[in-house]
Amino acid sequence: MGFRIRSGKSLAVAVAAVVATLGAAGTAQAQATQVTLGMSGWTGFAPLTLADKAGIFKKHGVDVDIKMIPQKDRHLALAAGAIQCAATTVETHVAWNANGVPITQIVQLDKSYGADGLAVRGDVKGFADLKGKTIGVDAPGTAPYFGLAWMLKKNGMSLKDVKTTTLSPQAAAQAFVAGQNDAAMTYEPYLSSVRQNPDKGKILATTLDYPMVMDTLGCAPKWLKDNPKAAQALVDSYFEALDMIRQDPAKANDVMGAAVKQSGEQFAKSSAYLRWQDRDANRKFFGGELASFSKEAAQVLLEIGVIRQVPDVTALYDARFIK
Repeated sequence: MGFRIRSGKSLAVAVAAVVATLGAAGTAQAQATQVTLGMSGWTGFAPLTLADKAGIFKKHGVDVDIKMIPQKDRHLALAAGAIQCAATTVETHVAWNANGVPITQIVQLDKSYGADGLAVRGDVKGFADLKGKTIGVDAPGTAPYFGLAWMLKKNGMSLKDVKTTTLSPQAAAQAFVAGQNDAAMTYEPYLSSVRQNPDKGKILATTLDYPMVMDTLGCAPKWLKDNPKAAQALVDSYFEALDMIRQDPAKANDVMGAAVKQSGEQFAKSSAYLRWQDRDANRKFFGGELASFSKEAAQVLLEIGVIRQVPDVTALYDARFIK
């Protein structure tokens, strides 16, 4: 299932399973210029793929091995040492730290501006109409699960008011378009499948209405301490990838789209629903916004049982790499 509190024994078993899945290469000790990074096909992470495919990482002296790992399993890979860094949503970083898998955020990647949303059937006029309805959503501890809880809370409801069926963001969107379930919580590029099939339903709300999805790249504290130059290279490479997107958008979109089986044009359309965050945006984010949001997010995570205690949110990031 999702990211629930695990006993020491069950965590160890799960960690061992992830190590076996990723293979021997993932268990190698991190070296100064080598890092294995866990992420997904989420559009917001695409500049990291671009930095890899365009040789930007290597230019900055860091050898990055990107592993595509579902969000619900990424913390297990981190705990196993199979990956040293991971891209995920801010509240997920909060949850991992609160549940014994330390990770330190070093750069903000993106903010969702409509890229995450709740798709519903045409007869649903508002959130109140969702009571008792079945919603396809990813497992506890993932961004869609948190996003659904956040939206419901803002409308005086909770997850107890609806029925949920656990589906990955892609599967949730596919099932919804196929006529299954009453609603689906998903994100780009999968949310576009709903946009393109208005006869199947509509989008009730997105992160334009509820801005609670923002992503960061974090690394294991020990790796960060031992490899500060490599960490700086990761951050600098990300910003250079953003420069490439601005300077040669057609080429960049082709590269990023190919990674998620989209054409450059399709990728450009889905990425229009988010904003990648440059250095200036990062300075503002790490200057106060991150801690403020993390505190509010932690309360929601506590209420839905993803965490049992609120961590010190000011200790979950290191802003020194944002220059």
